Amino acid sequence: MDSLSVRGVSKSFGNGRVVDDVSFEVQQGELLTLLGPSGCGKTTTLRMIAGLESLDSGEIALGDRLLSAPARRISVPPEKRSMGMVFQSYAVWPHMTVFENVAFPLKMKKVPRREIGGMVSAILATVGLAGFEERPATMLSGGQQQRVALARSLVFKPDVLLLDEPFSNLDAQLREEMRFEVKDLQQRLGLTMVFVTHDQKEAIVLSDRIIVMNAGRIEQEGSVEQVYRQPANRFVFGFLGKANYLQARVRRTALGATVAVVADAGEAEVPIRETFNGESSNGDWKDGADVTVAFRPEDVTLGLADGAVGAWTGRVHSAVVGSQIEYVVDLGSSKVHAFGSQHDKLPVGALVRIGVREEAIRIWSGAKTDVAIVS
Repeated sequence: MDSLSVRGVSKSFGNGRVVDDVSFEVQQGELLTLLGPSGCGKTTTLRMIAGLESLDSGEIALGDRLLSAPARRISVPPEKRSMGMVFQSYAVWPHMTVFENVAFPLKMKKVPRREIGGMVSAILATVGLAGFEERPATMLSGGQQQRVALARSLVFKPDVLLLDEPFSNLDAQLREEMRFEVKDLQQRLGLTMVFVTHDQKEAIVLSDRIIVMNAGRIEQEGSVEQVYRQPANRFVFGFLGKANYLQARVRRTALGATVAVVADAGEAEVPIRETFNGESSNGDWKDGADVTVAFRPEDVTLGLADGAVGAWTGRVHSAVVGSQIEYVVDLGSSKVHAFGSQHDKLPVGALVRIGVREEAIRIWSGAKTDVAIVS
């Protein structure tokens, strides 16, 4: 299979543009995730790829084969695109057995009856449902029904598998299991997938590449590491995981510019690099300007104030125990989230020093009210 190409695609409903000049490619065997908040255009983009929505402009192609091109009056119907789709709802037919559900697309494609049994049995074994052929669909758990939906979309060996929030109706533990199952399936079969989700953790676990969308446009495209560690702007930074935001002010001297973060317990300065975030250069930062300093909880180090080196002093406000301890440290006017080991738990009320890796800090112009604060 050749790559799937989406070129300058746009779509409006009424007076609102839902998808605005979106372009990307999906390589063979790649799992690409469209990630973004509700209403960002990711599902509409997926439905246009599937042929379930028409394009206003742009083109969609699979290799050299044009699937959608309104300027050329080309629109290949969904059933002729060689694409499987798994929806948010399981869409499993309750009046059919597992076998009948999975066999249905083969019957629609007029596959000879003598071949259907073997094809269905093979894909059910692949998704872990061997022996369930005669089970009524209504007798299955939510996770099993989602596996039936996967099997039904894969049984005719599509060139591309499209998944639209497929785990959103599952409980948290089952969602976790299904993520790893789908990733394993994708790698074992060499599947080409486009996966839509608003769940950042899901995108990080599953993806080879992530496209972050907002208001119908692409904010950033890259590997998981690139998008997470090198966010293109404050929207991407804030959307892809928990973050801390502190109010700060630029201080310019003959030696250069720094930002001073003032907390009730003291002040710390963070140097501004010559270029920062790809957004502004050193010369653009004016003395006294309000800025936002942002960093992630995993980049924070905590130590008791009597011996640790750090930027600010604060008090442990709370400590929530999980796979690791999540602390909230009170700086007075601000609070900082940090992660720590369960083996060296800091007591609530302890005076601590807070340090942050300099390379993990992001600085954006404007007060922190300009960004979505994650608490």
